[in-house]
Amino acid sequence: MDVIGAGEPALPGISIGHNGSIAFGLTIFAIDQEDLYVYELNPANALEYKYRGRWEKFVLRKESIPVKGAAPIDVDMLFTRHGPVIFIETEMGTAKKRAFAVRAGWLEAGMAPYFGSIDYMFAKNFQAFKRAMLHWGAPAENQVYADIKGNIGWVPGGLAPIRPNWDGLLPVPGDGRYEWAGFLSGDQLPFSYNPKQGWFASANEMNLPKNYPYKHRKLGFEWPSPARFERLKEVLSQPGKISIEDSMRLQNDVLSVPARRVIALLKDLKPLDPRAQSAMALLKNWNFIQNADSAPAALFEVWWSRYLGNVFKETVLGNMAAATMGNPDAEVMMQSLEKPETVFKDDTIARRNAVLLTSLTLAWMDMERLLGTDPRQWQWGKLHQTLMAHPFASAVDPATRAKLNVGPFPKNGSGYTPNQSSYAPSNFLQTGGPSFRVVVDVGNWDNSRAVNTPGQSGDPDSVHYRDLAAMWLKGEYFPLLYSRKMVEAATVQRIELVPQ
Repeated sequence: MDVIGAGEPALPGISIGHNGSIAFGLTIFAIDQEDLYVYELNPANALEYKYRGRWEKFVLRKESIPVKGAAPIDVDMLFTRHGPVIFIETEMGTAKKRAFAVRAGWLEAGMAPYFGSIDYMFAKNFQAFKRAMLHWGAPAENQVYADIKGNIGWVPGGLAPIRPNWDGLLPVPGDGRYEWAGFLSGDQLPFSYNPKQGWFASANEMNLPKNYPYKHRKLGFEWPSPARFERLKEVLSQPGKISIEDSMRLQNDVLSVPARRVIALLKDLKPLDPRAQSAMALLKNWNFIQNADSAPAALFEVWWSRYLGNVFKETVLGNMAAATMGNPDAEVMMQSLEKPETVFKDDTIARRNAVLLTSLTLAWMDMERLLGTDPRQWQWGKLHQTLMAHPFASAVDPATRAKLNVGPFPKNGSGYTPNQSSYAPSNFLQTGGPSFRVVVDVGNWDNSRAVNTPGQSGDPDSVHYRDLAAMWLKGEYFPLLYSRKMVEAATVQRIELVPQ
């Protein structure tokens, strides 16, 4: 075994990296591996639920949780034949009491997350790699592949439940009418090998091939926005070769495709409100790149995440119905705004334009409240920041907290840029993104690059606890050396694990 890369800290194996023959990396592939079951409870015995016309007992498991300085807490845990009970509904009027339980693929036996990498770490060619991925369980993944002979490929993997009579999108009765009929075999999932375009990209988007029989193999129907993939496609489809440096720039790309699409709709509008006029003037010549020091990026993200979706759904559904749902799906909203006749029956263009200008005016007003009335002082990074918070941070004194936490730092990007930086609209603090980046020079392994954050050590007293955070933030990398000669020359510390 001679493998290098990254993996989950709690598990053995390298899930992203290379082994000297093949390179591999992953994103999430949205197989629906969960179902919510609803059960009718026995009025005479609350520890029984109805299944196939008979009352069946819950499995009761008692746990005792030790508590420092106090008595242990005893907990009763209930299970149905499908999985753990997460909620029991209290009786409401004449309605029958119900219980809710979750069945999940990742609770099946042998489903240790990411442990499938133990198999593909040894693969030397695509056939062996694909064979190893046949038994991948969780989380469901896209694995991209390249080897020293110039082959590239894509192999998704994950336990895929077979739902004969429903699609998995809604809760179903747990009375036996909706049962999984086993699982799809790994070779029933799609794959690609040496595609004609000469490249393959994955950013969690819906990537089932057009001819894939999704109606019979119901993998899943909820996928993230294709915006990040669209940007990757733009860059990778250009003529010429892609260098290591090009790849690093692409991983750190913060051009927003949704921003470009939305702002294009403002082109010919002539608002009467001076705040909307000012907002349009600020956005007019923006290049849609969401740098941390960008004022247009700050305005757009406040508009996009706080106001555009809300005004859109209220206009389409009405206030009462809109209040029952969260933000609309980004791609559905974009397509509706670009083709307003699909959602607005009368005055389609006027109503679409009203959605745009009303929400944009509200965003401008919010920006004045958040960052002041001078837009020259606005910066996206003043709102959007990243904080690598230690799990113990809230339980220690301020001095220790400062030692454990890394940041906050101004952050570029958004949830829709290749360099993903998702955030909570309430405070704009980053909630998701790539903690690890790697670019592999296949065959010329010592020329590979990587970075992770905040550092390589989990010890706050180590100089390596936070020493990579600045590099990661700026989109810089360190050499991911592989050959024994180069590794020995660069070694500054050796840690030996010796059995006692």
